[in-house]
Amino acid sequence: MNDYTDLQTASAIPEAGSMIETFRAYGYSPETAIADIIDNSLSAGASRVWVNFEWKGTESWITIRDNGSGMNDAELIQAMRPGSWPPFEERGKRDLGRFGLGLKTASFSQARRLTVVSRREGEERAFWTWDLDYVKSTGKWDLVRFLPQGIAVDKLDEYPSGTLVIWMELDRLVKNMDQRDDSALAKFLEVMEKVKKHLSMVFHRFIEKKQMQIYFQDTPLLPWDPFMTDEVATQVFPEEPLCSGQVRLKGYVLPHKSKLSDMKFRSGEGLNGWNAHQGFYIYRNERLLVAGDWLGMFRKEEHYKLARIRIDLPNSLDADWQIDIKKSVARPPLQFVEQIRAYARKVREQGVEVYRHRGRIVKNLAGNSLVPVWNEGRRGEKWYYKVNRTHPLLVELLKTIPDSEKKNLEKALRLIEETVPVRSIYIREAEQPEMEGRPFEGTDQGQIRKLMQKMYRNLRDNGTSPEQAKIWIVGIEPFNQFEFLIDTLS
Repeated sequence: MNDYTDLQTASAIPEAGSMIETFRAYGYSPETAIADIIDNSLSAGASRVWVNFEWKGTESWITIRDNGSGMNDAELIQAMRPGSWPPFEERGKRDLGRFGLGLKTASFSQARRLTVVSRREGEERAFWTWDLDYVKSTGKWDLVRFLPQGIAVDKLDEYPSGTLVIWMELDRLVKNMDQRDDSALAKFLEVMEKVKKHLSMVFHRFIEKKQMQIYFQDTPLLPWDPFMTDEVATQVFPEEPLCSGQVRLKGYVLPHKSKLSDMKFRSGEGLNGWNAHQGFYIYRNERLLVAGDWLGMFRKEEHYKLARIRIDLPNSLDADWQIDIKKSVARPPLQFVEQIRAYARKVREQGVEVYRHRGRIVKNLAGNSLVPVWNEGRRGEKWYYKVNRTHPLLVELLKTIPDSEKKNLEKALRLIEETVPVRSIYIREAEQPEMEGRPFEGTDQGQIRKLMQKMYRNLRDNGTSPEQAKIWIVGIEPFNQFEFLIDTLS
Protein backbone atom coordinates (compact mmCIF):
# COMPACT_ATOMS: atom_id res chain seq x y z
CA MET A 1 0.00 0.00 0.00
CA ASN A 2 1.25 3.53 -0.78
CA ASP A 3 2.41 5.78 2.07
CA TYR A 4 0.24 8.93 2.20
CA THR A 5 1.47 10.16 5.58
CA ASP A 6 2.72 13.51 4.32
CA LEU A 7 -0.15 14.21 1.94
CA GLN A 8 -3.27 16.25 2.57
CA THR A 9 -6.53 14.30 3.00
CA ALA A 10 -10.19 15.29 2.86
CA SER A 11 -13.23 13.64 4.36
CA ALA A 12 -15.58 11.99 1.83
CA ILE A 13 -18.28 10.56 4.09
CA PRO A 14 -21.33 9.66 1.93
CA GLU A 15 -24.32 11.96 2.25
CA ALA A 16 -26.72 9.92 4.35
CA GLY A 17 -29.99 10.53 2.50
CA SER A 18 -28.50 9.89 -0.95
CA MET A 19 -26.61 6.77 0.17
CA ILE A 20 -29.66 5.27 1.82
CA GLU A 21 -31.66 5.74 -1.37
CA THR A 22 -28.84 4.02 -3.26
CA PHE A 23 -29.25 1.03 -0.96
CA ARG A 24 -32.85 0.83 -2.18
CA ALA A 25 -31.78 0.34 -5.78
CA TYR A 26 -30.10 -3.08 -5.62
CA GLY A 27 -32.97 -4.70 -7.50
CA TYR A 28 -34.53 -6.91 -4.85
CA SER A 29 -38.01 -8.27 -5.38
CA PRO A 30 -40.20 -8.87 -2.29
CA GLU A 31 -39.44 -12.59 -2.40
CA THR A 32 -35.65 -12.23 -2.76
CA ALA A 33 -35.61 -9.57 -0.02
CA ILE A 34 -37.45 -11.79 2.46
CA ALA A 35 -35.21 -14.74 1.58
CA ASP A 36 -32.19 -12.56 2.41
CA ILE A 37 -33.63 -11.84 5.87
CA ILE A 38 -34.20 -15.57 6.46
CA ASP A 39 -30.52 -16.15 5.62
CA ASN A 40 -29.70 -14.15 8.74
CA SER A 41 -32.09 -16.36 10.72
CA LEU A 42 -30.27 -19.47 9.55
CA SER A 43 -26.89 -17.95 10.36
CA ALA A 44 -28.25 -17.29 13.87
CA GLY A 45 -29.10 -20.97 14.29
CA ALA A 46 -32.87 -20.57 14.00
CA SER A 47 -35.00 -23.70 13.62
CA ARG A 48 -38.27 -21.76 13.20
CA VAL A 49 -39.06 -18.73 11.04
CA TRP A 50 -42.42 -16.96 10.76
CA VAL A 51 -43.24 -14.72 7.78
CA ASN A 52 -46.44 -12.70 8.06
CA PHE A 53 -48.13 -10.12 5.83
CA GLU A 54 -50.72 -7.75 7.29
CA TRP A 55 -53.07 -6.00 4.82
CA LYS A 56 -54.03 -2.46 5.83
CA GLY A 57 -53.75 -0.61 2.53
CA THR A 58 -50.93 1.95 2.68
CA GLU A 59 -50.45 1.03 6.35
CA SER A 60 -49.70 -2.64 5.58
CA TRP A 61 -46.66 -4.27 7.11
CA ILE A 62 -44.52 -7.42 6.89
CA THR A 63 -42.79 -9.22 9.75
CA ILE A 64 -40.11 -11.94 9.76
CA ARG A 65 -39.51 -13.56 13.14
CA ASP A 66 -37.14 -16.35 14.18
CA ASN A 67 -36.06 -18.31 17.26
CA GLY A 68 -32.34 -17.86 16.60
CA SER A 69 -29.69 -16.79 19.08
CA GLY A 70 -30.81 -13.15 19.07
CA MET A 71 -28.74 -10.03 19.82
CA ASN A 72 -28.12 -7.70 22.72
CA ASP A 73 -28.21 -3.94 22.31
CA ALA A 74 -24.62 -3.49 21.14
CA GLU A 75 -24.82 -6.44 18.75
CA LEU A 76 -28.05 -5.14 17.25
CA ILE A 77 -26.57 -1.70 16.59
CA GLN A 78 -23.64 -3.37 14.86
CA ALA A 79 -25.96 -5.60 12.78
CA MET A 80 -27.93 -2.55 11.63
CA ARG A 81 -24.78 -0.74 10.58
CA PRO A 82 -24.33 -0.83 6.76
CA GLY A 83 -21.33 -3.00 5.90
CA SER A 84 -21.31 -4.62 9.31
CA TRP A 85 -19.11 -7.54 8.21
CA PRO A 86 -16.19 -7.42 5.73
CA PRO A 87 -16.82 -9.81 2.81
CA PHE A 88 -13.25 -11.13 2.88
CA GLU A 89 -13.43 -12.41 6.48
CA GLU A 90 -13.84 -16.14 6.97
CA ARG A 91 -17.34 -17.22 7.94
CA GLY A 92 -18.79 -20.21 9.68
CA LYS A 93 -20.10 -23.05 7.50
CA ARG A 94 -23.75 -22.18 8.35
CA ASP A 95 -23.26 -18.48 7.63
CA LEU A 96 -25.21 -17.42 4.54
CA GLY A 97 -24.19 -13.75 4.57
CA ARG A 98 -21.31 -12.12 2.76
CA PHE A 99 -21.23 -8.32 2.64
CA GLY A 100 -22.89 -7.37 5.92
CA LEU A 101 -25.52 -5.50 3.92
CA GLY A 102 -28.36 -8.00 3.50
CA LEU A 103 -30.54 -6.89 6.42
CA LYS A 104 -30.32 -3.26 5.38
CA THR A 105 -30.43 -3.42 1.56
CA ALA A 106 -33.14 -6.10 1.49
CA SER A 107 -35.28 -4.19 3.99
CA PHE A 108 -34.74 -0.73 2.46
CA SER A 109 -35.65 -2.10 -0.98
CA GLN A 110 -39.19 -2.74 0.29
CA ALA A 111 -39.77 -0.45 3.28
CA ARG A 112 -38.96 3.08 4.37
CA ARG A 113 -39.03 2.09 8.00
CA LEU A 114 -37.12 -0.90 9.37
CA THR A 115 -37.43 -1.93 12.99
CA VAL A 116 -35.53 -4.84 14.50
CA VAL A 117 -36.39 -6.26 17.90
CA SER A 118 -34.07 -8.92 19.32
CA ARG A 119 -33.39 -10.74 22.54
CA ARG A 120 -30.56 -12.93 23.73
CA GLU A 121 -31.41 -15.64 26.22
CA GLY A 122 -31.59 -14.21 29.71
CA GLU A 123 -31.40 -10.57 28.54
CA GLU A 124 -33.82 -7.74 27.88
CA ARG A 125 -35.17 -7.00 24.43
CA ALA A 126 -33.17 -4.64 22.28
CA PHE A 127 -34.80 -2.62 19.52
CA TRP A 128 -33.75 0.02 17.01
CA THR A 129 -35.31 1.60 13.92
CA TRP A 130 -34.03 2.94 10.63
CA ASP A 131 -36.46 5.60 9.37
CA LEU A 132 -35.39 6.70 5.89
CA ASP A 133 -37.44 9.90 6.02
CA TYR A 134 -35.73 10.82 9.30
CA VAL A 135 -32.29 10.15 7.79
CA LYS A 136 -33.22 12.24 4.74
CA SER A 137 -34.39 15.18 6.85
CA THR A 138 -31.44 15.17 9.28
CA GLY A 139 -28.67 14.01 6.97
CA LYS A 140 -27.40 11.81 9.79
CA TRP A 141 -26.67 8.08 9.95
CA ASP A 142 -28.74 7.77 13.11
CA LEU A 143 -30.83 4.88 14.37
CA VAL A 144 -33.88 5.73 16.46
CA ARG A 145 -34.98 3.82 19.56
CA PHE A 146 -38.52 3.51 18.25
CA LEU A 147 -40.96 0.62 18.58
CA PRO A 148 -44.08 0.71 16.35
CA GLN A 149 -47.48 0.08 17.90
CA GLY A 150 -49.81 -2.74 16.95
CA ILE A 151 -47.10 -5.37 16.33
CA ALA A 152 -47.14 -8.51 18.47
CA VAL A 153 -43.60 -8.04 19.82
CA ASP A 154 -44.34 -10.28 22.81
CA LYS A 155 -44.29 -13.33 20.47
CA LEU A 156 -40.51 -13.18 20.85
CA ASP A 157 -41.04 -14.45 24.38
CA GLU A 158 -42.36 -17.79 23.09
CA TYR A 159 -38.73 -18.93 22.78
CA PRO A 160 -35.67 -18.21 24.94
CA SER A 161 -34.19 -15.99 22.21
CA GLY A 162 -34.96 -14.66 18.77
CA THR A 163 -35.26 -11.71 16.41
CA LEU A 164 -38.21 -9.87 14.87
CA VAL A 165 -37.78 -7.80 11.70
CA ILE A 166 -40.58 -5.32 10.96
CA TRP A 167 -41.09 -3.63 7.60
CA MET A 168 -43.43 -0.63 7.56
CA GLU A 169 -44.20 2.08 5.03
CA LEU A 170 -44.03 -0.37 2.14
CA ASP A 171 -43.95 2.30 -0.54
CA ARG A 172 -42.82 -0.07 -3.28
CA LEU A 173 -45.62 -2.52 -2.59
CA VAL A 174 -48.71 -0.64 -1.37
CA LYS A 175 -48.20 3.00 -2.33
CA ASN A 176 -51.54 4.79 -2.71
CA MET A 177 -53.48 1.54 -2.13
CA ASP A 178 -56.86 1.82 -0.43
CA GLN A 179 -57.60 -0.91 2.11
CA ARG A 180 -61.15 -1.17 0.71
CA ASP A 181 -59.93 -1.65 -2.89
CA ASP A 182 -60.42 -5.30 -3.89
CA SER A 183 -58.04 -5.03 -6.86
CA ALA A 184 -55.31 -3.65 -4.58
CA LEU A 185 -55.89 -6.52 -2.18
CA ALA A 186 -55.66 -8.99 -5.09
CA LYS A 187 -52.24 -7.57 -6.04
CA PHE A 188 -51.10 -7.85 -2.44
CA LEU A 189 -52.24 -11.47 -2.28
CA GLU A 190 -50.47 -12.19 -5.58
CA VAL A 191 -47.19 -10.94 -4.09
CA MET A 192 -47.79 -13.09 -1.02
CA GLU A 193 -48.28 -16.20 -3.17
CA LYS A 194 -45.07 -15.48 -5.09
CA VAL A 195 -43.13 -15.06 -1.84
CA LYS A 196 -44.57 -18.31 -0.51
CA LYS A 197 -43.49 -20.30 -3.60
CA HIS A 198 -40.07 -18.66 -3.68
CA LEU A 199 -39.30 -19.54 -0.06
CA SER A 200 -40.48 -23.13 -0.60
CA MET A 201 -37.95 -23.37 -3.43
CA VAL A 202 -34.97 -21.48 -1.99
CA PHE A 203 -34.97 -23.24 1.38
CA HIS A 204 -36.37 -26.62 0.32
CA ARG A 205 -33.32 -28.60 1.44
CA PHE A 206 -33.45 -27.13 4.95
CA ILE A 207 -37.17 -27.90 5.19
CA GLU A 208 -36.71 -31.45 3.80
CA LYS A 209 -33.98 -32.20 6.33
CA LYS A 210 -36.07 -30.66 9.13
CA GLN A 211 -33.23 -28.27 9.91
CA MET A 212 -35.69 -25.40 9.73
CA GLN A 213 -39.42 -24.89 9.42
CA ILE A 214 -40.79 -21.75 7.77
CA TYR A 215 -44.33 -20.69 8.69
CA PHE A 216 -46.06 -18.48 6.15
CA GLN A 217 -49.11 -16.76 7.63
CA ASP A 218 -48.66 -19.25 10.49
CA THR A 219 -48.96 -22.25 8.16
CA PRO A 220 -45.92 -24.55 7.64
CA LEU A 221 -44.40 -24.29 4.17
CA LEU A 222 -43.95 -27.45 2.14
CA PRO A 223 -40.63 -27.79 0.28
CA TRP A 224 -40.49 -27.58 -3.51
CA ASP A 225 -37.91 -30.05 -4.80
CA PRO A 226 -36.85 -28.96 -8.31
CA PHE A 227 -35.44 -32.42 -9.05
CA MET A 228 -38.53 -34.47 -8.16
CA THR A 229 -36.33 -37.00 -6.37
CA ASP A 230 -39.37 -38.80 -4.94
CA GLU A 231 -40.53 -39.79 -8.45
CA VAL A 232 -39.49 -43.26 -9.63
CA ALA A 233 -39.23 -42.06 -13.25
CA THR A 234 -36.72 -39.29 -12.42
CA GLN A 235 -33.30 -40.18 -13.86
CA VAL A 236 -30.30 -39.34 -11.66
CA PHE A 237 -26.77 -38.88 -13.01
CA PRO A 238 -23.60 -39.75 -11.09
CA GLU A 239 -22.16 -36.89 -9.07
CA GLU A 240 -19.06 -35.19 -10.51
CA PRO A 241 -16.61 -33.24 -8.32
CA LEU A 242 -14.92 -29.94 -9.18
CA CYS A 243 -12.29 -27.84 -7.44
CA SER A 244 -10.78 -30.76 -5.49
CA GLY A 245 -14.23 -31.91 -4.42
CA GLN A 246 -15.35 -28.57 -2.95
CA VAL A 247 -17.89 -28.20 -5.76
CA ARG A 248 -20.24 -31.01 -6.81
CA LEU A 249 -22.37 -31.46 -9.92
CA LYS A 250 -25.39 -33.77 -10.04
CA GLY A 251 -27.74 -34.05 -13.00
CA TYR A 252 -31.42 -34.97 -13.11
CA VAL A 253 -33.81 -35.66 -15.95
CA LEU A 254 -37.38 -35.24 -14.78
CA PRO A 255 -40.20 -37.54 -15.88
CA HIS A 256 -42.21 -36.83 -18.99
CA LYS A 257 -45.71 -35.47 -18.42
CA SER A 258 -47.15 -38.85 -19.35
CA LYS A 259 -45.47 -40.33 -16.26
CA LEU A 260 -46.88 -37.77 -13.83
CA SER A 261 -50.25 -37.14 -12.28
CA ASP A 262 -51.83 -33.78 -13.08
CA MET A 263 -51.05 -32.57 -9.56
CA LYS A 264 -47.39 -33.63 -9.78
CA PHE A 265 -47.05 -32.04 -13.21
CA ARG A 266 -48.37 -28.70 -11.96
CA SER A 267 -46.09 -28.91 -8.95
CA GLY A 268 -43.04 -29.68 -11.12
CA GLU A 269 -43.44 -26.50 -13.15
CA GLY A 270 -42.58 -24.46 -10.06
CA LEU A 271 -42.85 -20.70 -9.78
CA ASN A 272 -42.11 -19.83 -13.42
CA GLY A 273 -43.08 -22.86 -15.54
CA TRP A 274 -41.26 -25.87 -16.97
CA ASN A 275 -39.24 -24.03 -19.61
CA ALA A 276 -38.02 -21.37 -17.19
CA HIS A 277 -36.84 -23.91 -14.63
CA GLN A 278 -34.53 -25.94 -16.86
CA GLY A 279 -30.81 -25.52 -16.32
CA PHE A 280 -28.43 -25.21 -13.39
CA TYR A 281 -29.47 -24.89 -9.75
CA ILE A 282 -26.64 -23.38 -7.74
CA TYR A 283 -26.65 -23.92 -3.98
CA ARG A 284 -24.41 -22.25 -1.45
CA ASN A 285 -24.41 -24.13 1.85
CA GLU A 286 -27.61 -25.82 0.58
CA ARG A 287 -29.34 -22.46 0.12
CA LEU A 288 -30.56 -22.05 -3.46
CA LEU A 289 -29.03 -19.04 -5.25
CA VAL A 290 -29.77 -19.63 -8.93
CA ALA A 291 -32.92 -21.53 -9.92
CA GLY A 292 -32.83 -22.68 -13.52
CA ASP A 293 -30.25 -20.95 -15.69
CA TRP A 294 -27.81 -22.33 -18.29
CA LEU A 295 -25.27 -19.66 -17.23
CA GLY A 296 -24.76 -18.47 -20.80
CA MET A 297 -23.63 -21.94 -21.98
CA PHE A 298 -26.88 -22.92 -23.71
CA ARG A 299 -30.23 -21.42 -24.69
CA LYS A 300 -33.45 -22.40 -22.98
CA GLU A 301 -35.45 -24.49 -25.42
CA GLU A 302 -38.64 -26.48 -25.11
CA HIS A 303 -37.07 -29.90 -25.67
CA TYR A 304 -34.54 -29.43 -22.86
CA LYS A 305 -37.09 -28.50 -20.22
CA LEU A 306 -36.71 -31.78 -18.31
CA ALA A 307 -32.97 -31.30 -17.68
CA ARG A 308 -31.92 -29.82 -14.32
CA ILE A 309 -28.46 -29.86 -12.75
CA ARG A 310 -27.55 -29.21 -9.14
CA ILE A 311 -24.28 -27.43 -8.28
CA ASP A 312 -23.23 -27.33 -4.62
CA LEU A 313 -20.79 -24.67 -3.39
CA PRO A 314 -19.32 -23.80 0.01
CA ASN A 315 -19.41 -20.16 1.15
CA SER A 316 -15.60 -20.05 0.95
CA LEU A 317 -15.85 -19.79 -2.86
CA ASP A 318 -18.11 -16.72 -2.98
CA ALA A 319 -15.51 -14.53 -4.67
CA ASP A 320 -14.50 -17.21 -7.21
CA TRP A 321 -18.14 -17.72 -8.24
CA GLN A 322 -18.94 -13.97 -8.15
CA ILE A 323 -21.88 -14.26 -5.75
CA ASP A 324 -23.73 -10.92 -5.76
CA ILE A 325 -25.23 -9.03 -2.82
CA LYS A 326 -28.75 -10.33 -3.50
CA LYS A 327 -27.42 -13.91 -3.69
CA SER A 328 -29.30 -14.42 -6.93
CA VAL A 329 -26.37 -14.41 -9.38
CA ALA A 330 -23.40 -16.79 -9.63
CA ARG A 331 -20.82 -17.31 -12.38
CA PRO A 332 -18.47 -20.29 -12.55
CA PRO A 333 -14.69 -19.68 -12.74
CA LEU A 334 -13.40 -19.90 -16.31
CA GLN A 335 -11.19 -22.93 -15.59
CA PHE A 336 -14.28 -25.05 -14.80
CA VAL A 337 -16.64 -23.87 -17.55
CA GLU A 338 -15.77 -26.58 -20.07
CA GLN A 339 -16.08 -29.37 -17.52
CA ILE A 340 -19.46 -28.06 -16.43
CA ARG A 341 -20.56 -27.65 -20.05
CA ALA A 342 -19.53 -31.24 -20.93
CA TYR A 343 -21.45 -32.64 -17.95
CA ALA A 344 -24.51 -30.54 -18.85
CA ARG A 345 -24.46 -31.81 -22.45
CA LYS A 346 -24.89 -35.39 -21.24
CA VAL A 347 -27.83 -34.45 -19.04
CA ARG A 348 -29.42 -32.36 -21.78
CA GLU A 349 -29.07 -35.17 -24.33
CA GLN A 350 -30.90 -37.57 -22.05
CA GLY A 351 -33.50 -34.92 -21.34
CA VAL A 352 -34.19 -34.61 -25.07
CA GLU A 353 -34.62 -38.38 -25.36
CA VAL A 354 -37.20 -38.45 -22.58
CA TYR A 355 -38.99 -35.41 -24.04
CA ARG A 356 -39.10 -36.76 -27.62
CA HIS A 357 -40.14 -40.25 -26.68
CA ARG A 358 -42.80 -39.20 -24.19
CA GLY A 359 -41.00 -40.75 -21.26
CA ARG A 360 -40.89 -44.28 -22.63
CA ILE A 361 -38.17 -46.65 -21.58
CA VAL A 362 -36.05 -47.34 -24.65
CA LYS A 363 -35.14 -50.84 -23.48
CA ASN A 364 -37.54 -53.17 -21.69
CA LEU A 365 -36.61 -55.64 -18.99
CA ALA A 366 -35.92 -58.38 -21.50
CA GLY A 367 -33.50 -56.19 -23.40
CA ASN A 368 -35.79 -55.84 -26.42
CA SER A 369 -36.01 -52.47 -28.16
CA LEU A 370 -39.22 -50.56 -27.78
CA VAL A 371 -41.29 -50.57 -30.96
CA PRO A 372 -42.49 -47.01 -31.65
CA VAL A 373 -45.33 -45.91 -33.90
CA TRP A 374 -43.23 -43.07 -35.30
CA ASN A 375 -39.58 -43.11 -36.33
CA GLU A 376 -37.39 -40.03 -36.62
CA GLY A 377 -35.26 -39.51 -39.71
CA ARG A 378 -33.26 -36.86 -41.52
CA ARG A 379 -33.23 -35.48 -45.04
CA GLY A 380 -29.99 -33.58 -45.21
CA GLU A 381 -30.15 -31.12 -42.31
CA LYS A 382 -33.91 -31.47 -41.80
CA TRP A 383 -35.77 -33.75 -39.41
CA TYR A 384 -38.84 -35.65 -40.53
CA TYR A 385 -41.16 -38.27 -39.02
CA LYS A 386 -42.10 -41.58 -40.61
CA VAL A 387 -44.68 -44.19 -39.62
CA ASN A 388 -42.90 -47.33 -38.49
CA ARG A 389 -43.69 -49.93 -41.17
CA THR A 390 -42.54 -52.73 -38.83
CA HIS A 391 -45.00 -51.86 -36.09
CA PRO A 392 -46.89 -55.09 -35.25
CA LEU A 393 -50.34 -53.53 -35.66
CA LEU A 394 -49.45 -52.26 -39.13
CA VAL A 395 -47.89 -55.61 -40.05
CA GLU A 396 -51.11 -57.36 -38.99
CA LEU A 397 -53.17 -54.90 -41.02
CA LEU A 398 -51.08 -55.53 -44.15
CA LYS A 399 -51.76 -59.25 -43.82
CA THR A 400 -55.52 -58.65 -44.08
CA ILE A 401 -55.65 -56.52 -47.23
CA PRO A 402 -55.02 -57.55 -50.86
CA ASP A 403 -51.84 -56.50 -52.63
CA SER A 404 -53.81 -54.14 -54.85
CA GLU A 405 -54.83 -52.09 -51.81
CA LYS A 406 -51.40 -52.02 -50.19
CA LYS A 407 -50.24 -49.31 -52.62
CA ASN A 408 -53.18 -47.13 -51.63
CA LEU A 409 -52.38 -47.67 -47.96
CA GLU A 410 -48.76 -46.68 -48.61
CA LYS A 411 -49.93 -43.49 -50.35
CA ALA A 412 -52.16 -42.67 -47.37
CA LEU A 413 -49.29 -43.22 -44.92
CA ARG A 414 -47.00 -41.04 -47.01
CA LEU A 415 -49.61 -38.27 -47.07
CA ILE A 416 -49.90 -38.45 -43.27
CA GLU A 417 -46.10 -38.34 -42.87
CA GLU A 418 -45.66 -35.34 -45.14
CA THR A 419 -48.37 -33.32 -43.41
CA VAL A 420 -47.61 -33.91 -39.73
CA PRO A 421 -48.25 -30.45 -38.15
CA VAL A 422 -44.89 -30.41 -36.38
CA ARG A 423 -44.75 -26.65 -35.85
CA SER A 424 -48.28 -26.51 -34.47
CA ILE A 425 -47.58 -29.42 -32.12
CA TYR A 426 -44.41 -27.71 -30.90
CA ILE A 427 -46.20 -24.43 -30.20
CA ARG A 428 -49.09 -26.16 -28.41
CA GLU A 429 -46.69 -28.20 -26.29
CA ALA A 430 -44.68 -25.10 -25.38
CA GLU A 431 -47.65 -22.89 -24.57
CA GLN A 432 -50.09 -25.38 -23.03
CA PRO A 433 -48.25 -28.57 -22.02
CA GLU A 434 -51.00 -29.43 -19.56
CA MET A 435 -53.42 -29.80 -22.51
CA GLU A 436 -51.42 -32.56 -24.20
CA GLY A 437 -53.54 -35.68 -24.60
CA ARG A 438 -52.30 -39.14 -23.68
CA PRO A 439 -52.54 -42.27 -25.91
CA PHE A 440 -56.12 -43.60 -25.99
CA GLU A 441 -57.19 -41.01 -23.41
CA GLY A 442 -60.95 -41.29 -22.92
CA THR A 443 -61.07 -44.64 -24.78
CA ASP A 444 -62.74 -47.63 -23.18
CA GLN A 445 -59.92 -49.75 -21.75
CA GLY A 446 -61.80 -52.81 -22.92
CA GLN A 447 -61.05 -51.80 -26.54
CA ILE A 448 -57.37 -51.43 -25.78
CA ARG A 449 -57.31 -54.81 -24.07
CA LYS A 450 -58.95 -56.43 -27.13
CA LEU A 451 -56.08 -55.20 -29.31
CA MET A 452 -53.53 -56.47 -26.82
CA GLN A 453 -55.36 -59.80 -26.46
CA LYS A 454 -55.45 -60.37 -30.23
CA MET A 455 -51.72 -59.73 -30.49
CA TYR A 456 -51.08 -61.99 -27.51
CA ARG A 457 -53.01 -64.86 -29.10
CA ASN A 458 -51.12 -64.48 -32.41
CA LEU A 459 -47.81 -64.68 -30.54
CA ARG A 460 -48.92 -67.72 -28.57
CA ASP A 461 -50.13 -69.45 -31.77
CA ASN A 462 -46.65 -68.92 -33.23
CA GLY A 463 -45.03 -70.71 -30.29
CA THR A 464 -44.07 -67.75 -28.08
CA SER A 465 -44.20 -68.47 -24.34
CA PRO A 466 -46.78 -66.57 -22.27
CA GLU A 467 -44.07 -64.64 -20.39
CA GLN A 468 -42.18 -63.62 -23.53
CA ALA A 469 -45.39 -62.67 -25.33
CA LYS A 470 -46.38 -60.30 -22.52
CA ILE A 471 -42.90 -58.78 -22.37
CA TRP A 472 -42.95 -58.23 -26.11
CA ILE A 473 -46.37 -56.53 -26.05
CA VAL A 474 -45.33 -54.21 -23.21
CA GLY A 475 -42.49 -53.07 -25.47
CA ILE A 476 -44.86 -51.88 -28.20
CA GLU A 477 -46.09 -48.29 -28.37
CA PRO A 478 -48.73 -47.36 -27.20
CA PHE A 479 -49.27 -50.56 -25.20
CA ASN A 480 -46.28 -49.60 -23.06
CA GLN A 481 -48.61 -47.02 -21.48
CA PHE A 482 -50.98 -49.79 -20.30
CA GLU A 483 -48.73 -52.22 -18.46
CA PHE A 484 -51.45 -52.64 -15.82
CA LEU A 485 -53.53 -54.60 -18.41
CA ILE A 486 -50.82 -57.11 -19.31
CA ASP A 487 -51.65 -59.58 -16.54
CA THR A 488 -55.24 -59.80 -17.79
CA LEU A 489 -54.14 -61.42 -21.08
CA SER A 490 -54.67 -65.14 -21.49
